[in-house]
Amino acid sequence: MTEQSIYQHLRDFADRFEPPAPFSPHVEISNGQLVMMMSASGAHDLNAMRITNQLAQQLDDDLAAYTVDIEHPLAAKMRRPDVVVVDEAAMKTMGAIDASAVALVVEVVSPSNPENDYVDKVRDYPVMGIPHYVIVDPRDSTCVHHWEPKAGAYENTVHHRFGDKIPVGDWIIDTRALYPYGQEQEGTR
Repeated sequence: MTEQSIYQHLRDFADRFEPPAPFSPHVEISNGQLVMMMSASGAHDLNAMRITNQLAQQLDDDLAAYTVDIEHPLAAKMRRPDVVVVDEAAMKTMGAIDASAVALVVEVVSPSNPENDYVDKVRDYPVMGIPHYVIVDPRDSTCVHHWEPKAGAYENTVHHRFGDKIPVGDWIIDTRALYPYGQEQEGTR
């Protein structure tokens, strides 16, 4: 069996699969395996929303910032990044978005599984041809920007801290708006 045929079997299964609680209703496919994610926390989603809103204000009319499944069948991978900048025309599909239409993915690190963003997705996204990958880590208020995928790896990497303005292609992610994990807000107890 080829990697692509295994992917197609998993993809067909994923389209009909209903994950049990507390997993999110979306599954990913990588390395011939289904990957189920736990439902995200409010703090995680707050950061993803703030990044999405920032990017949406900077995008041309033909681009959109959204959370959507992306796939690269030849690479046998399907992922659901927290934030995707994608050619809006590519969203006119009933299935996952073709990875070739994606300009940027942003992942907000989950406290329960940071290796997924720092290892697995650093491996998968360049193979999928994603030009820019930003990891936002509210656990320690850091970010990592990877870009220029070549031969299955990113050529460039720059580290940032919350408070920086991160240039990503034609856009800026202002990390001053991000929320570090573990900060208690008055009145939320």
